[in-house]
Amino acid sequence: MGIGDLFKSRKINNAGDSSVLDAGVPVAANTSGIQPVDGSSGIKESAGASQKKPGASYRQYFSLKKGDKNKAIEEYDFERYGTLVDVQIPDTYESVDQYWVEQGCSLIVIGHNKRTNQNEYLLFEPSLSDFEYELLERLHEDLRDVLILTAEEIKKDRKRTLLEKMHALIDDYGLTLEQFTLFKIQYFLIRNYIGWARLDPLMKDPQLEDISCDGNRVPLFLYHRRYRNIKTNIAFEPDVLNSLAITLAQRSGKHISTGSPMIDATLPDGSRLQLTFGTEVTTRGTSFTIRKFREEPFSPIELMEIGTFNADALVYFWLAIENNKSLLFIGGTASGKTTSLNAVSLFIPPVAKVVSIEDTREITLFHDNWIASVTRQALSEGGNAINMFDLLRAAMRQRPEFILVGEVRGAEAQTLFQAMNTGHTTFSTMHGGSVDAAIHRLESEPLNVPRNMMQALNIVSVQGLIYHGTERVRRAQEIVEIAGIDPSTGNLRVNNVFMYDPVHDIIGYTGRSQVYMDIAERRGWTREQMDTEISLRKSILAAMMKQGIRDYISVASLFHAYYIDAKNVLSHIEDLRKVIG
Repeated sequence: MGIGDLFKSRKINNAGDSSVLDAGVPVAANTSGIQPVDGSSGIKESAGASQKKPGASYRQYFSLKKGDKNKAIEEYDFERYGTLVDVQIPDTYESVDQYWVEQGCSLIVIGHNKRTNQNEYLLFEPSLSDFEYELLERLHEDLRDVLILTAEEIKKDRKRTLLEKMHALIDDYGLTLEQFTLFKIQYFLIRNYIGWARLDPLMKDPQLEDISCDGNRVPLFLYHRRYRNIKTNIAFEPDVLNSLAITLAQRSGKHISTGSPMIDATLPDGSRLQLTFGTEVTTRGTSFTIRKFREEPFSPIELMEIGTFNADALVYFWLAIENNKSLLFIGGTASGKTTSLNAVSLFIPPVAKVVSIEDTREITLFHDNWIASVTRQALSEGGNAINMFDLLRAAMRQRPEFILVGEVRGAEAQTLFQAMNTGHTTFSTMHGGSVDAAIHRLESEPLNVPRNMMQALNIVSVQGLIYHGTERVRRAQEIVEIAGIDPSTGNLRVNNVFMYDPVHDIIGYTGRSQVYMDIAERRGWTREQMDTEISLRKSILAAMMKQGIRDYISVASLFHAYYIDAKNVLSHIEDLRKVIG
């Protein structure tokens, strides 16, 4: 990304000129968030220093490469120095909410636009004087020459290495900077070299689910966990947006160009990227959507806390998975299908062999005996692409006990159901609004699954993104068992095990389950023994929630411990952390 590309576009008053924002016109295409606000220098008095134009000399090139390892580098501390951000909300906005993404450096203000009567997402970052702006440009350009790392430096912390090189350059310029100027320069260099440039605060914001760029000079739109769809004060010029798109693709290990202008990829933090380059496919310019995923996936306890499932439904999945029942999660876009699949997969017994198959990597398990496979496009003309069908066919030869398929949408569906019919336990997701719609889609092109093969599927969970009052929530709307084929009509028989009550926002058990009957018969349990086992597992889930054991590693470890020695876990139910150390 060129120096001019990164820094020449400037933002008006950090939140944007009020007239520009209120008119709904994109702000002035500032990708860096860097704004010169006045002519102050930000430099301490030093004879002749302010008259000398900064520049890295080739004579000192090799010494700059090494940096100054002995010099103490002071990093910004919000508690000690206070904020670097000067927040000026335009008069036509009223602050609704605000929070730090990075304390002292990037502040989010949810502002209510009085003219449009809508909330907007306003990002504020440190403002720069003319001198600071020019110095940052020069540093960014000169750092390219000195950031050629030795084998020793590659092993060091990237942030530390960058700051050492920066300070070496500033010393070479003969400048002594004020503390706040130094902190602001550090923030923007770290943001642009190590982070995601203008997108960095958005990528770090845990409240965001989706980041959507629709084209050149169009404000970014977000899906906020609390404020839902919301417009930002961030937009990109065409050349900057193209450079950002190339950076996103390269960091995902993919190539994008006008010759191959569309990619689906996974970013290093696990977020899902869909990217379209140029104007040939998307006429408004380069576009992208980033579907953010938490660094740590949701655990069953967290899904219970937010109301997606209740304890009865989770115990049902726990027993079903432990007894090799196959599951299918269906629902619309962003209904929580993959999140639920990943969460209940933590119930898989320890040591069991697991193979996951996905287009883009989303599933994260705390499981040692796990092969995580993803599809691959052809690397060159005439090269071999690896699709879902290829991976599923290969997985069948690896003798897995559990097969997890990210989403079925093509010919791999037949192979998946063949795997179910040959004794493999499979979990998968699929787009569909109801059980009937999912069955109809499975039987139709291009999936073409014969109806008699569907009997191997045991459980279908219908997920939904619905309104509860004014809040949008994800709920399991029904959990259904496939009970076989009706011999008189040839239709599939289904049994509703759990039903969602939208009035009271609860998931109720209907009192009948073919899966529970099969488990009791297989294990030789009486009805009373089955009820006791269900009650014990519910008590464990309740204890985990009460004791704050919710991260996926601790939760999975406890489920594994229960599978190995249930009595030991139950004996420590008052303090389950003793079981997992």
